Amino acid sequence: MLKMFKKKGEQIFAPAAGTVMALADVPDPVFASGAVGEGFAVDPSEGNFVSPVDGELILLAKTLHAFAVRTDAGAEILVHVGMDTVKLKGEGFTAHRAKGDRIKQGDVVVSCDLAQMAPLVPSMVTPVLVTNGKDFAIAETEIGASAGTPVITVRKK
Repeated sequence: MLKMFKKKGEQIFAPAAGTVMALADVPDPVFASGAVGEGFAVDPSEGNFVSPVDGELILLAKTLHAFAVRTDAGAEILVHVGMDTVKLKGEGFTAHRAKGDRIKQGDVVVSCDLAQMAPLVPSMVTPVLVTNGKDFAIAETEIGASAGTPVITVRKK
């Protein structure tokens, strides 16, 4: 029997308003190479960083510069706010959720004042990565998408 429908997959949304860009354009060779995971990036225009998916907040860095969400299907999505922001040791970041929280796509996880932080770091470009790529593949990419619209779709391998 022919399968009438493809697997739907998980849609990953932009975690901030701004310009969506290819991961290869991130100004950091480790992220740009895909060594941390495949995905995309956002050059943010405002300081609210939201969950790109529904799921459980499985990581909220003590320095608040990064967080990860695991979807119900098991995809692990890392949002890394800016380049070298870990060096700020949490200065300028505010947490709005806690590790272990059940969150929805669009819920604010962390926020910061971009105007205050941007001069202190090389870039505020924010990679969004599928960190368990051995289990999930990126099926579709929509570079140039805006906040509130899906950027990538991942499917279980």
